[in-house]
Amino acid sequence: MIPQGFGAGVGRVGPYFEQGNWYRGGAVQMLFIAWLYGEQNQVRPMFPPNTSREDLIRASKSFDLSQQSPPVDWSKALRHLPVMDIMKAVDGPRGIFADEMPVDTGGAMIKRAPNDPAWYKGGLWHDNMKINVPGFWFMSWYDVSVGPNLAAYNHVRKTARPEIANQQYAVIAPTLHCAYKRAGENLTVGERNIGDARLNYDELTWGWFDRFLKGENNGILEKMPKVRYYTMGMNKWQTSETWPPTGATPMTFFLSSGGKANTLNGDGVLIEAPPAADAPDKFDYDPMNPVTSYGGNVCCTGNAVAGGAFDQRKMEARPDILVYSTEPLKQGIEVSGPIEVTLYVSSDAKDTDFTVKLIDVYPDGTAYNLDETIQRMRYRNGYDKPEVRMESGKIYKVTLQPMTTSNFFEAGHRIRLEVSSSNFPRFDRNLNTGGKNYNESQGVVAHNAVHHSRLHPSEIKITVVKK
Repeated sequence: MIPQGFGAGVGRVGPYFEQGNWYRGGAVQMLFIAWLYGEQNQVRPMFPPNTSREDLIRASKSFDLSQQSPPVDWSKALRHLPVMDIMKAVDGPRGIFADEMPVDTGGAMIKRAPNDPAWYKGGLWHDNMKINVPGFWFMSWYDVSVGPNLAAYNHVRKTARPEIANQQYAVIAPTLHCAYKRAGENLTVGERNIGDARLNYDELTWGWFDRFLKGENNGILEKMPKVRYYTMGMNKWQTSETWPPTGATPMTFFLSSGGKANTLNGDGVLIEAPPAADAPDKFDYDPMNPVTSYGGNVCCTGNAVAGGAFDQRKMEARPDILVYSTEPLKQGIEVSGPIEVTLYVSSDAKDTDFTVKLIDVYPDGTAYNLDETIQRMRYRNGYDKPEVRMESGKIYKVTLQPMTTSNFFEAGHRIRLEVSSSNFPRFDRNLNTGGKNYNESQGVVAHNAVHHSRLHPSEIKITVVKK
């Protein structure tokens, strides 16, 4: 069975180079700093190898055999610069995050570029490896790795031996990280109520193990769809033999404005054809005042980020967030599958980030986030290519790693795309200098712009399922 969050690092799967968690678009997902604080170099009582089971049980009554590190206020700790010193600043244990390690371990993780060969030490899965075991994949829409995990699921179905490829099954729940059993008949994730999301996980998992570990002919596979996914907004479980669901087709909206898409009250729109002329939307990104992560598809960040769906309108009051929305939909649309965003951008900085967020806007204006992603511009050509820097005034095309969701936008709702240059501390801040970033304490303000015209057709492509 494939557990949620399977795989960390940057192994390649399919057309993009992120299998999991450490990087997203070249930006560090800061959850791993908080996670490693309690994981690296754990200290616990040691016992001789011939210690009897009875003695171990007796010792467990006297010792907590699981390390409990002192609590940290991660909402403050993750702001420390340079990033490589965060662990030291919270008096965390020495270890692989930032300390010099033996060469055969690949060295400190925060110093590794996304294409560092060290990521492949220890068996990190990537697309020239084969998985040839039956798989039961559990994922959730508000977890950090749902998109890469779905790509990995499809990769195994395409590359495993035929009989094994046919034994890959997935469940995608509308919950936070590893929170399946919290899904009651009136589930709220963040602030959004998404209905009755209950599922008998015990029956599914024990039945799976009975079939493949005990060899019982219990008929579970005959009753199990290849993909079982929960559609938010519609608030019901659905099934499909593929992901995206059978019959899904792309629908494209183009970004447009009169040059003032800044904030919720700006003039940014999503339309069905690119505008004729370019009226670029400009904003200043100050890494000392980044856009704060508010909800989202996260895990393991302590009190720094609360995951899930939250009304984004208070965030959209910031002038460094561009807001593009459709007109109210005349008919409901089910979006189930990847969401791809291509932007044409410019900056006066040598390097900067661009972030996007997909939003479901209710008739009363409530704006719930669905998924989000980021692209560090130095890696815009891919991790397998040399890093590149930006030239002031030059326009660059960048396609961000796909987002993914299953959400029904009811009639009267609007589809919204936010664009900015930070989502912190979900992702580390780009200090915009073009330097190493992890060892820097001072940033520069980047004056960034998003372009949209027939020549520069910035777009969002959603996956629509028609029933």
